[in-house]
Amino acid sequence: MMNQTGPAISRRTILRSTGALLALPFLESLFPSKVSAAADLGRPPVRFGIFTVTGGTVLESWRPQEAGPLTKLPSILRPLDFAKNDITVVSGLSHAGRSENLNAHEHCSLMHLTGAPSVKKEGGKFYAEVSVDQAAAHVLGKDTLLPSLEIGLAGGEKNYSFRSRDSVVPSEGNPRLIFDRMFRGRQPVVPNWQRRAQAGNVPSAPGTDKDSLDRSVLDLVLDQANSLRSGLGQNDRHKLDQYLDSVRSVEKRIAFIESRQRQDLLDLASPGPSQLNLPSGLPKAGVPLWELTRPIDQDPSRHGDYIRLMADMMVLAFQTDTTRVVTFAAGSDESMFPGVVTVGYERHCHTLEHQGNAFRPEEADPIAREACRQIHAWYTQLFAETVKKMREIDEGGSSLLDNSVLLYTSYMSDGGHGRDDYPVVIAGKGGGALKPGNHLAFPKQAPMANLYVELLNVLGVQTSSFGDSHTSRFAGSYNGRLPGLVG
Repeated sequence: MMNQTGPAISRRTILRSTGALLALPFLESLFPSKVSAAADLGRPPVRFGIFTVTGGTVLESWRPQEAGPLTKLPSILRPLDFAKNDITVVSGLSHAGRSENLNAHEHCSLMHLTGAPSVKKEGGKFYAEVSVDQAAAHVLGKDTLLPSLEIGLAGGEKNYSFRSRDSVVPSEGNPRLIFDRMFRGRQPVVPNWQRRAQAGNVPSAPGTDKDSLDRSVLDLVLDQANSLRSGLGQNDRHKLDQYLDSVRSVEKRIAFIESRQRQDLLDLASPGPSQLNLPSGLPKAGVPLWELTRPIDQDPSRHGDYIRLMADMMVLAFQTDTTRVVTFAAGSDESMFPGVVTVGYERHCHTLEHQGNAFRPEEADPIAREACRQIHAWYTQLFAETVKKMREIDEGGSSLLDNSVLLYTSYMSDGGHGRDDYPVVIAGKGGGALKPGNHLAFPKQAPMANLYVELLNVLGVQTSSFGDSHTSRFAGSYNGRLPGLVG
């Protein structure tokens, strides 16, 4: 960097500044935050989980016959019978977005959580819109160590999470790597929300004082940058100002990490009321993902154990307030289901999805359709186990489930790549904002994006539109909302 009209900047100065720059990427994992509003009130925060499976559903075995209070659940949802007062079933929601240069699976997956009016692939790159999980993470993630977690068997033709129109958020399928990312350098602890609400100034945690390495790097950068500025031209000053803005952002992130470390130390001495159940059966470090996933596609018992382990990761992330947003892609279209499927001779999920689905159910292969029903009842059983675990975690007068919005759905409405009448169950009370125990049936096709508007507002992300909530051909008179969902 050289001022066109002034003296050259010394090589020593450049090298010292470069040394500081090289340290900054390590700090990018730190996120800015303020003290949680929920903690100020002594209440646990609201978490947002998405538990999404493959292949849609078998609608007549999923959708309750009548709108209103939930009574007898249909067969696919029957594993959730114990939690009827904790769930909301929503039917009639659809995606209407157009696609360009995509196959049917890609079309469904890119619209799944974005509700985008159009999605495409260009030059091998996917384009959609910001997904609902990332819109939530943009706000909720400011108060947690990780803004969000994307876990499970996504990728390839299944890309659900988008940080921006052209930025896909990759999903991690190795539970060992997920655990290490969550707890590297810290001990899992249950937050004591009541204590945090009453806490005043707390002592510094070891290693977080002004002499820390991160502080030294920042001091070096800021000191050198200020001395450089007077000798720069206008264009270089503008570049330097942009850089200083990023440095100040890092400084805020460090302040948050230091505050969180102090809180964690106090929580270790006086934790919240629930007990931590750390996951067992984590793979050894260094095991490649394909060694974990290959048995899953062949053996439903291994497949189920994998889903349980990953779901436990989501629950643990919420319980320890590591993140408040988790997207879990459960299941695989390529899996085999011997023992789960007890009719006919076909056991390959993708084949059954195509044989068992049609625009008119009576035109589908009835044996394959029953096989699909059995597969989706199996998925629901695993989801129900997660709901039960969250309901049993006490957060001081309310449960983790009470303080969550847990969306159970699929990236297709049916195995024939349908995009009308998606399966939707919402478990939890969203901190009291939701009034579960009902089936909300929309006789007309309402945009799935309207559901995302409602959920974002429940999570404290104030918005009146999302995706194609106002522009969909299904928009009708809903005005971007879903009446009856929020209590």
